[in-house]
Amino acid sequence: MGKKSISICSLPIFLLLLFALPSISSNAQKSKSEEKKTASKSIKHNSELNGLSDKNSPLIKPQLHDSLFSTYYHQKVSHFKYLTQTNKSIVFVGNSITDGGEWNVLFDNLNIINQGISGDISAGIIHRIETVVKNNPAKVFLMIGTNDLARGISVDSILKNIYWISEYIHEQSPATKLYVQSILPVNDVFKKFTGHTNKGAQIKFINESLQKHATQKNYTFIDLHSNFIDASGKLDTRYTNDGLHLTGEAYLLWKNLLYPSVYDLQSKPSLLPLPQKLSYTNERFPLTKLTSISINDPSLAKEKEWLLNELKSIGINVSAAPNEVESKRSYENSIQLLLDKVDVPQNQNEAYQLKVTGNNIRVIANTSRGIFFGLQTLKQLMRDKVFVEGCEITDWPSFQWRGYMIDVGRNYMSMDLLRQQIDVISRYKYNIFHFHFTEDIAWRLAIKQYPQLTAPENMLRDKGQYYTEAEMKELINYCKERYITLVPEIDMPGHSAAFTRAFGFNMQSDSGIVIVKNILKEFIETYDLEYVHIGADEVKITNKNFIPEVTAFIQSFGKKVIGWEPGGNFSDNTIRQMWMDDNGAVSRNKNIQYIDSKHLYLNHMDPLEAVVTIFNRQITGNEKGDENALGGTLCMWHDRKVGKQEDVLNMNPVYPGMLAFSERVWRGGGRPGWTATIGAPESEKAKDFESFEKRILDHKKLYFSSLPFTYAKQSSTAWKLYGPYENNGDLKMKFEPELTNWNATNKKAAHEVVGGTIILRHW
Repeated sequence: MGKKSISICSLPIFLLLLFALPSISSNAQKSKSEEKKTASKSIKHNSELNGLSDKNSPLIKPQLHDSLFSTYYHQKVSHFKYLTQTNKSIVFVGNSITDGGEWNVLFDNLNIINQGISGDISAGIIHRIETVVKNNPAKVFLMIGTNDLARGISVDSILKNIYWISEYIHEQSPATKLYVQSILPVNDVFKKFTGHTNKGAQIKFINESLQKHATQKNYTFIDLHSNFIDASGKLDTRYTNDGLHLTGEAYLLWKNLLYPSVYDLQSKPSLLPLPQKLSYTNERFPLTKLTSISINDPSLAKEKEWLLNELKSIGINVSAAPNEVESKRSYENSIQLLLDKVDVPQNQNEAYQLKVTGNNIRVIANTSRGIFFGLQTLKQLMRDKVFVEGCEITDWPSFQWRGYMIDVGRNYMSMDLLRQQIDVISRYKYNIFHFHFTEDIAWRLAIKQYPQLTAPENMLRDKGQYYTEAEMKELINYCKERYITLVPEIDMPGHSAAFTRAFGFNMQSDSGIVIVKNILKEFIETYDLEYVHIGADEVKITNKNFIPEVTAFIQSFGKKVIGWEPGGNFSDNTIRQMWMDDNGAVSRNKNIQYIDSKHLYLNHMDPLEAVVTIFNRQITGNEKGDENALGGTLCMWHDRKVGKQEDVLNMNPVYPGMLAFSERVWRGGGRPGWTATIGAPESEKAKDFESFEKRILDHKKLYFSSLPFTYAKQSSTAWKLYGPYENNGDLKMKFEPELTNWNATNKKAAHEVVGGTIILRHW
């Protein structure tokens, strides 16, 4: 038979290949009986060997002759040699089942390279292993073994070959993550590929062994088998038409199962904010089978249209049926949006229930607003654009006021950038957009009576940049469409140097208060808004009648007034937005409603305003809101001039801060006081944050790849702190860590902490 140049440990593979591929061997003309003898000898020899490699010595690749492999095999391998591959590449390796997948299209990822070869076996992977690991790919997904079994190769040899492949990849490309996928089930009902489809028991044994030895052999095992079987344990006929190879529906399921591993995500969708009650099931709804979206009330037409557009954006087209109520029809393969009773402890107008089964999705709420919030969760469940994870959710917000504030007085922002931020807070169930558009630096809203307010000469930065009446109305409507209330802030009488430059006198003068009232009247009559925020902090009050008079004037139009606390001489019916609380003077007063913004200024670059602290916060100092403690607003004041508008988002933790605040202000809870640390390793506090961090990093990958997201993983960064050491005023004194023989490994640390955020304070 001509052994060519091979080592003794590769002999059984060589013999089996000759048996499996007689047409390419010089012994192709052997009689059937001779082939059977060769096969018998091969299998016997195979069982006597210990495997392909000695674990204590460098791996030696078996030298197999090219003539052992088909022309198609060589065509593909020669192709693989010239394909561009980098350390970002994700390589799929296997036989015809892998070969048949359009993986980079399925995952919409050009880094994915398909190195499947129809007819390949484990020895074929070994023979072409260099093409797999060239340039150190990020990941390799391997599935092999079905053809080996069909050719009589023993289970033991298949496992040894796969383990050798794992060792080789680990040795040659240590940074590469290897994922070994279970062999898929087979089914003999079609009477095709009978040599393959009768190997169900061997496949099960191999899969169990691969799973058992995953850690020892340096790979991650992925169980596909259990997801493709029917009640009898065979390949489900929904996924095949020959008992071995897969249909398109099967590849979509395969994508769903691999999706977390391809993108380094958690196995289940990372929902943010985490629902109050969530349980997953073993079902999943296939979006490809979605036939309709139904509503039970005409008021949900807008939500239905929103969902249709979201599905269309991910390639799922559902015919747009008329918007009339659809209550008597089959709901199989449909999404139902239903107004019905949802009983929750608080804030029922924003509560929702979401149930996903194998053939139906139901979103139920008391109001259309609740339906909209449920749809934001549903969108996160559709992360792979193929399946929706089966689950049951009952959810509601702990606080009724969940706001984000942006200061455009100091640094102008375009309408596009404002809409971008509104879109983000909408996805994370905020309901307040606090728009701060007047400042010492500039007044940025057009007032028809007083065009000098927005004249370039009266602005110190971004001269001539302001918002027209049409743009302001557009912003208000853009928020309303997303169930967000725009809260305008016209700062008075402080932070009003731009006003003084425009008129030559300040707001608290007799002339100033007349103009202020004229501005407010025009503003209130022009824009349909519920609140007017007057600021009123960081200013010396020279006219004690100013704030009471302005407050009464605004309230005469039926509007609610908000002011900063500590601030002016407010009446009790003014809602306070707290940047401090003066020993609880406001929060303990049951006659005053308040909004928490204490240490919620993202621009401070301060430990108390970082992601960790925001996550740990108790908003308003309570676990949930009430009639007085309305909720909180996260604030973005970028005091300094920026080179370009996007710098506000690049230089501050805006989007990660939004997600942390969303979690806390929706779920409630948190820890009392100001907690800027993650906690001791393995503590409950550290584990809570680590769980949240996994979700926030999933969202960074999935939804912020093209947006600034200034946050990196830190829950795995552990520190041992030694000291402090007292020198008693002696600057020449030396301490243990300064000694040459000091060894930290045998010293007890004073503290063990977790974290990796460096704070550059701006003061």
